[in-house]
Amino acid sequence: MTHVALNRRALLGASAAGLGLSFAGRVVAQSNASRNKLVVIIARGAMDGLSVTAPHADPDYVALRGGLALPAPGEADGVLDLGEGFGLHPALAGLHALHGQGRMRFAAAVALPVRIRSHFDAQDVLENGGEALRQQDDGWLNRAMVAAGGTALKGLSIGAQTPLILRGDAPVSSWAPGGAVRGEDRIASLLQDLYVDDPLLGRNLARGLATEELVGMGGGGGGGETLRRNDAQGLGRAVARLMTGADGADVVAVSLDGWDTHAGQKAQLQTRLTGLDQLVSGLRNGLADDWSHTVVMVATEFGRTARANGTQGTDHGTGSSLLLAGGAVKPGGLIGDWPTLADNRLFEGRDLAPTLDVRSVFKGVLRDHMGVDRAALDARVFPGSAAEAPTLDNLV
Repeated sequence: MTHVALNRRALLGASAAGLGLSFAGRVVAQSNASRNKLVVIIARGAMDGLSVTAPHADPDYVALRGGLALPAPGEADGVLDLGEGFGLHPALAGLHALHGQGRMRFAAAVALPVRIRSHFDAQDVLENGGEALRQQDDGWLNRAMVAAGGTALKGLSIGAQTPLILRGDAPVSSWAPGGAVRGEDRIASLLQDLYVDDPLLGRNLARGLATEELVGMGGGGGGGETLRRNDAQGLGRAVARLMTGADGADVVAVSLDGWDTHAGQKAQLQTRLTGLDQLVSGLRNGLADDWSHTVVMVATEFGRTARANGTQGTDHGTGSSLLLAGGAVKPGGLIGDWPTLADNRLFEGRDLAPTLDVRSVFKGVLRDHMGVDRAALDARVFPGSAAEAPTLDNLV
């Protein structure tokens, strides 16, 4: 029996959920045909948009943010100039380079259609795509796949379980990155023997093993590339390998935890944003020519308070930022309007006030990049959202 390195979480997540890893393990370089790709990164925990796309030129920014205010462009540790009075956090140098190439845009004041400050409830609304909590049992990204290509598009979830955003009728595979089982560990062969006659678990186990083998392809030294813990760039390259070729994934969802910065926010965001930047860089490098047909969206469930709390962190807020990057993104700047940080413009006197429903940005990308028509967006992908038009024309 052939022994293949096995990730326990990938195996358990795939087999327990009955996920079919339909494209895994096949040779990725089977076709030169290019298909549009979409990667949705969810920053779970509420990302502080006022630090990610800092409105450094807003006259109330420094006084309101206090010790959390970031220096202006050109100053020591200053933000990276985005124009229009905004600057990107200095940890996002790779994304800033994409902006300079016209391949990165941002919305600085977006929010859900309902005002919620509970992580679990807000993430449910963000992913179900409806106008209220637990309004849908499936996710808008899965419904968009059905609307765009029926069952022809291939979905991929990165993580121990498939998030709500990708659950639904369209087939979705799953991969959970992690360390490989050592050679002396016989769990892979034992499970292969156990499930050899099981039509569901046996097939999913074999495909799960093949996924791990595929992710490890392409490294040097004949042994493949080892994905180290906290290697965000390596993770991006690994995900890219599962997106390339005739059988690669078309739509990918990635969850990034750790954005709930109630204390010591500056240091935490430096780490989180460095990882995000490296993840996007890994995707770009790994996708190679496919990058020109790719859009990456970074969204979060809500923002954080405009003022720091007593521990130099922030609490649950409302408006936040959304980032778009990729070779398919058209040049441009700010998406939507800026509400300012004037005291009488803050939401409930404490939060950045949103000026744009996050679904409008999602709709613009799905329409222009994935070919989903307006009627399907309004009625099926985001039910009851006809009043929210897709943001801008030719966003991508």
